Amino acid sequence: MSETTAETRPPEPDFEAMTIEELVGYRAAENAWRASGAARAILGDPDPGAAIDWREMTLPGRDLAVRVYRPLSADDGEAATGTGLPLVVHVHGGGFVGTAAQCDWTNSHLAARLPALVVSVEHRLVAPDSPLSNAADDGWDVLRYVVGHAARWGADPARTAVFGESFGGLVSALAAVRAREDGLRLRAQVLVNPVVDMTETMYDHPSMAEYAYSPTRALPLLRLLRRLAVPRGGDARAFSPLYADDLSGLAPALLVVPTQDALADHGRRYAERLRAAGTSVRLTEYPGARHAFLTLPGVEPQAAAAQAEILAFLRTALAG
Repeated sequence: MSETTAETRPPEPDFEAMTIEELVGYRAAENAWRASGAARAILGDPDPGAAIDWREMTLPGRDLAVRVYRPLSADDGEAATGTGLPLVVHVHGGGFVGTAAQCDWTNSHLAARLPALVVSVEHRLVAPDSPLSNAADDGWDVLRYVVGHAARWGADPARTAVFGESFGGLVSALAAVRAREDGLRLRAQVLVNPVVDMTETMYDHPSMAEYAYSPTRALPLLRLLRRLAVPRGGDARAFSPLYADDLSGLAPALLVVPTQDALADHGRRYAERLRAAGTSVRLTEYPGARHAFLTLPGVEPQAAAAQAEILAFLRTALAG
């Protein structure tokens, strides 16, 4: 067997039988591939109008990497500096695997075309020693840090949104709730094929049964995610926005739901709960699209339309 490199995507493992050592090895190889040039044919090319860079952030008790996207100046092609850019704090999907680099296509387009400062959180991936609470804290702490140091980052703290995909949608939804509780006013939240139910009922939604093994093997992956994310005896409701006691007063939401997705009903039910609580919400379904389609413009024809919708939604929400 040839050695896996960044140019070769590792084969999908048996998520229900893999050991922790196999998980660590798989996600290292998979993330190297997602960050490589070889993945561009599927994940899309970054917008040439945006500068992309990694940056280290010092947070309470840890250092964390973030991937930063800035619009380039039309005059000299340098990254925009100064203050006043809208801020979008983004969280990638994957849960126990994934990297901010896999979302360069959409985040660079948002940075260039809104224009905006986009900060994507390279959160701690879930593992036996790193539960969901770590990723949730990373998302929230990055949001709070950048807003609190907005002038240093060149951002306008009064024009801030959160944006997350899949597991990142869960982290972003939790951040939106914490922002309300902390008095941090968000202009918008964008949740794309989000996980919002981490309780034992997360598998009971009709879409889960319909798309458990096709077009992707979603159910084994989600079972592993829940096993890693919620320690035995932990209260999964604390990390399930679908069952939050109060969803009123949250930032206006855009829910993007691909229909051929085991998690489609998570997004639909969360939109219903937000609407019932009086929070403004737009639910858009993309017929025939599969999970994570926004990160797959090379193979998912509706990714461009979803990106355009997100751009338009945020442009309106973050207007001065």
